[in-house]
Order: sequence, then structure tokens, then C-alpha cells
Amino acid sequence: MSSTSESRYTYEQYKETADWLLEHTQHMPKVAIICGSGLGGLADLLENSVAFPYKDIPHFPQSTVPGHAGNLVFGELQGKACVCMQGRFHYYEGYSIAMVTYPVRVSTLLGVETLIVTNAAGGLNPKFNVGDIMLIRDHINMPGLAGINPLRGHNDDRFGVRFPCMSDAYDADLGRLAREVAEEQGCSSFLQQGVYCNVGGPAFETVAESKILLSLGADAVGMSTVPEVIVARHCGLRVFGLSLITNRVVSEYGSQDRANHEEVLEITQRRTQDLQKLIINLLARI
Repeated sequence: MSSTSESRYTYEQYKETADWLLEHTQHMPKVAIICGSGLGGLADLLENSVAFPYKDIPHFPQSTVPGHAGNLVFGELQGKACVCMQGRFHYYEGYSIAMVTYPVRVSTLLGVETLIVTNAAGGLNPKFNVGDIMLIRDHINMPGLAGINPLRGHNDDRFGVRFPCMSDAYDADLGRLAREVAEEQGCSSFLQQGVYCNVGGPAFETVAESKILLSLGADAVGMSTVPEVIVARHCGLRVFGLSLITNRVVSEYGSQDRANHEEVLEITQRRTQDLQKLIINLLARI
């Protein structure tokens, strides 16, 4: 399948991938975790783990972005059977939106019931600080408003309904539980809650674009996550999302700040342990 093709996968292809994975591991995951830029270390904490490079998995795309290792790792966290994506796929890499979201439907066929998504994001909200962790309460899908939606085309009823609701995309109970966990582990001082805006990338936002997004109610902006969330909700999965605020979005002319991916990875490394601990403690309570 061409990386630029908008053609869709068949149910049989999703099932072929899921069956191959189940033949090669004894784990039956109930939780899937998608790791954002620089956050793939969470997969290294899995117990009794087995890892599959994306290139070895039938029909799987391959990640090309620094900070995305490109492994699907099965194992256990806090006694919960999990599958963890060390690296996700992005529309800006040239993949079709169907390829970007391919692992989510495969996860559904593996038996996954809950999806945890993480990402590195730029802070739009002036009250946010670099290093803050934002619980994703809602999202704005800019490519989706222009018709680039992973549910476009024929709907397979075996996955979900034609017109899924997105007003409850992020599970409120998991959000409340995460805030309790954050307070207990002492990281509530840098825990935020807000709206994540997905843009196409790979260029960072102009000042004018940043001002528009802020006026629309976005608190943070990034180039991922939302397509996977839409497909997960279409498949009936519970979703919990976290954004690590790795940089301030440049929103004033004359600013000397410049967004860059190296800064994203540096800040991610500093806050990785706090974010990993939050996810691990949350899993213990699910």
C-alpha cells in the first residue's frame, strides 16, 4: 500500500495482523498505550515483555521520527496486561490517515478495552508552564474540519457505527482518577487540564495561527493523537489522554523564542519519570 494512498485497509488485514501477534505472544492485553515523542521509555518498564519491531509485523507502517523507536511491546504493568507502542505514526510522514490509525483497530481485535495516549505538545494557554502535564479533556481536530478524518469512506459495522459521538471522547472517570493519583504522588502542582488541538504539521505554527488556535479554546497544540482517539471511540474503547507541555508556542511578533524538536525531546526527558509514574499508578487503580 502506498504511503500517500487514501485507500483503506480491509477487516481481513486488521485481523491478519492481530492473529499474527496473538500467535507470537501469550499476552492478552486489555490496555494499549501509545507513547509520544521521547516517551517510549514506558515500554521498558513492562514486566515479562516481548517486543516486535514494526517492520516485522504484517501490514504495520514504520515510524520515521526521532524519539519514536518503532516497537510494539507486550507485557504487564501493575498486573495489567498491556501493549505499548514505542513510537506512533503521523500524517505528516506521508502516511494515509488509515495507516496512522491502523494499530488502534488491531488493538481492538487483540481484546484491548482502554487506550492511553500520550504526546509532547506546545503550550498555548498562558497559564501553562513548560514541563506541565495536561490531562486532555477534549480536542479540536483541525485536519478533520477540512475532511481528513480516519472514519471517512465505507464504514465497517464490525468496528463501530457510522456516526460516532465525540462529545465524550475522553473518559471522565479516568480523568478524575488521574487527578486523585496525581495529588497522591505529589505532582498536582504541575498538572493541568485542557483542550488539545491537532494540526497537520510538520511545520510549527505561525504567530497568526497560534493566536487563532488560542481564540478557539485550545490550550495545547500538537501533530498527533486525535486520529487515534477518534478510531478508538469508534471501536468502543475508553480513552485517557496526557500531553506533556514541552515548549511555549510563539504567539507574539518579535519573540526570540523558536520552536524546535530538540527542545521537545529535552523537556520530555526531564519530566519522563513523573509522567510514567502517573500512568503506572493510574493502571493500578483501573
